[in-house]
Amino acid sequence: MQFDVRRLDIYRKVPKDLTQPTFTGAAISICSILFIIFLFVSEFMLYITVEINSELTVEDPVRHSEKIPVFINITLPKLGCEYVGLDIQDDMGRHEVGFRDNTQKIAVGEGGCRFESHFLINKVPGNFHVSTHSAESQPRQPDMTHFIHKLRFGMDLQEGKYIKGSFNSLENVDKTKSKDLATHDYIVKVVPTVYEDIKGGVRYPYQYTYSYREVIQFHHGGQAMPAIWFRYDLSPITVRHKERRKPFYTFLTTVCAIIGGTFTVAGILDSFIFSAAEIFKKAELGKLS
Repeated sequence: MQFDVRRLDIYRKVPKDLTQPTFTGAAISICSILFIIFLFVSEFMLYITVEINSELTVEDPVRHSEKIPVFINITLPKLGCEYVGLDIQDDMGRHEVGFRDNTQKIAVGEGGCRFESHFLINKVPGNFHVSTHSAESQPRQPDMTHFIHKLRFGMDLQEGKYIKGSFNSLENVDKTKSKDLATHDYIVKVVPTVYEDIKGGVRYPYQYTYSYREVIQFHHGGQAMPAIWFRYDLSPITVRHKERRKPFYTFLTTVCAIIGGTFTVAGILDSFIFSAAEIFKKAELGKLS
């Protein structure tokens, strides 16, 4: 006896002349297809969305370097560029007055200055401050009111990243309405951060938080010259962020569940409605026993 491979077919076909189409079935079919399309699109959007996994570790993420790059962009609307300078100090004994490398001063308004600088700091507590200490002559009325456009530690995180964090906490901080003779003191806590994108590229931005105080300082000779201080300290905790996307097989599994589940539920609903309609018709004709 010859074996017929068609016996293995678990999807047996019913001739069309043995089936009965109904308006209810058509409506349920259309709704089912629309529902499947909606769930499919939603699941596909979820599949292509990049997720961020975060964890905390105790390590130095950039072991090959003992320096941290810093970028500052700040405007002092009431202090001339000839007076503005940057001083850097830390606990390793560094004391640099009037840092000039990678520094740019742009005159703005009437007697104001926009100050930009790239520089490196050691991985120890310290400070850098914008002041008039390096100027050849001191202004009569030193006014350190300012507007911070950007203060960044470490690498710049590329635009379009999916993570939100305190990578530029001082952005758009406005102290232009402060007292003109006041010293501005920012206490900054720097947190090392590692960001690995979906392609395996690694960047090392630094997040930071800050507290602020405004004081008018005096010494034995009278009032001290005001300045804008950024006193920083590094956290021993490193935050690691890694981009990931759901595996493709989970997407396929979900799609199959959506299609199969929808058709199964729709078939049960259609059968229930059809059976209820048949019982109602028989009851109207008095054939219901």
